[in-house]
Amino acid sequence: MSEHRRKVGDRGQVTIPKELRDSRGIKGGDEVKFVEVNDEILIKPPTDDERLAEGYRKRAERSRRIAEEMDEASSEATDRLGEAPDRDD
Repeated sequence: MSEHRRKVGDRGQVTIPKELRDSRGIKGGDEVKFVEVNDEILIKPPTDDERLAEGYRKRAERSRRIAEEMDEASSEATDRLGEAPDRDD
């Protein structure tokens, strides 16, 4: 967990550190949520449909690449070692 300190301006404004904005995908003009939990205030980045869809697209692409790599590795193994023998269990 990283800790960043900022001063609150006269109008209650605080700048979210760039490192945190970048890591959470918060851009200028985005709306964030303030949530009070026990004695803490959490700042939550937006969760909109497009961001969720982008996350799912990235995950699907990663899964597709992994499946392709596994197919390639399996084909290479078959080429070098031949088919696996049938097992009589």
